[in-house]
Amino acid sequence: MKLKKTLAFAAAVTMCLCAASCGSDNSSSDSKTDSSKKTSDSGTSSEGDALYVSSHSEQEEMRDISAWDLVSEMKVGWNLGNTMDATGEGLESETCWGNPKTTKEMIDTVKDTGFNVLRLPVTWDKHMDADYNVDPAWMARVHEIVDYAIDDGMFVILNTHHEEWYFPTEEDKAQDIEQLTALWKQIAEEFKNYDEHLIFEGVNEPRLRGTGKEWTGGDNESREVVNEYAKAFYDTVRASGGNNDKRSLMITGYAASSSKNCLQSIELPNYDDDHLIVSVHAYLPYSFALDTKGTDQFDVNTDAGAIDTLFNDVQSIFLDQHIPVIVGEFGCMNKMNDEERIECVSYYLSTAKSYGVPCIWWDNGAFTGNGENFGLLVRDDYPPSWRPQGVVDAIIEAAS
Repeated sequence: MKLKKTLAFAAAVTMCLCAASCGSDNSSSDSKTDSSKKTSDSGTSSEGDALYVSSHSEQEEMRDISAWDLVSEMKVGWNLGNTMDATGEGLESETCWGNPKTTKEMIDTVKDTGFNVLRLPVTWDKHMDADYNVDPAWMARVHEIVDYAIDDGMFVILNTHHEEWYFPTEEDKAQDIEQLTALWKQIAEEFKNYDEHLIFEGVNEPRLRGTGKEWTGGDNESREVVNEYAKAFYDTVRASGGNNDKRSLMITGYAASSSKNCLQSIELPNYDDDHLIVSVHAYLPYSFALDTKGTDQFDVNTDAGAIDTLFNDVQSIFLDQHIPVIVGEFGCMNKMNDEERIECVSYYLSTAKSYGVPCIWWDNGAFTGNGENFGLLVRDDYPPSWRPQGVVDAIIEAAS
């Protein structure tokens, strides 16, 4: 049993005695269980609710297609943000950051609009016991959402997201890899029958959280440990059977940073495996796209340099070596500046398209307030709708 997990479990018990969890604060009638409910080994929750059973139970025919060719089939993607990646407990964690329960109608709307990639960020930490076993109810819910998109013919990227247990230092490395390996064994087993439309992404923005190096590129040690995470993820999935020997896998560098130093530090686990994709996150230009106190103005004639630099770096470091790249998160937050956002995404995505790099918008469902408002899909509407429509139209047009 991992010491960090044991301590985290003890701390969680203590916190539960003091305050309600994120999930139990939510009283949505859509929630199936609360954080105190457990799932039995019989395929039902303790309340007797049957778990989701996928129709994809048999091994599917899988094209032996390189990641390079697979990525070329992707147009533009959408992140189901602040949902399955929320850090609450139990099934209520899906809604505890304020977004409604995900429905098939939401994913249908995303697909029908023109997005053909769904990135599904998932946080697993509080859904694992002290021996790293994933709660079957949580796994079943993840599986259900994967199928919403797979059944629509979309590509799906499934990851591990806000996992606070990975901390890339030599001291923590062995325990982190133990947990990462245990987790990916279970995910890989659960989805081993799926064809090439399902892609695994091992980690999300692994970094030295809470330190001065968190968002500044880390250091040599942390960047190397992140490469070791990637190797453990790769080896685990490749050894898991089914279609996973040829499944495309996304490899992430330190913090998924777009800085040249971090990109150059990425080491693929196997350069002879042509089913690997590099994952990068890039909210550019930063002051306009991500800084809540930054500018709300974008002029392609003066502000596009950071975007150009990103794709030039990606070209020289990866694309020239025939290594495909996906920008797994991008966007520019709403500062009541629709015209500037349209100009920015149009330039960003048309540039990305010219390099053959698909991009995936980070939609956290946030529209108001002083935070990072990246919301585009109004999930509470029935049927779901887009706001602002002009930004969505610009995304689809530039990527098509």
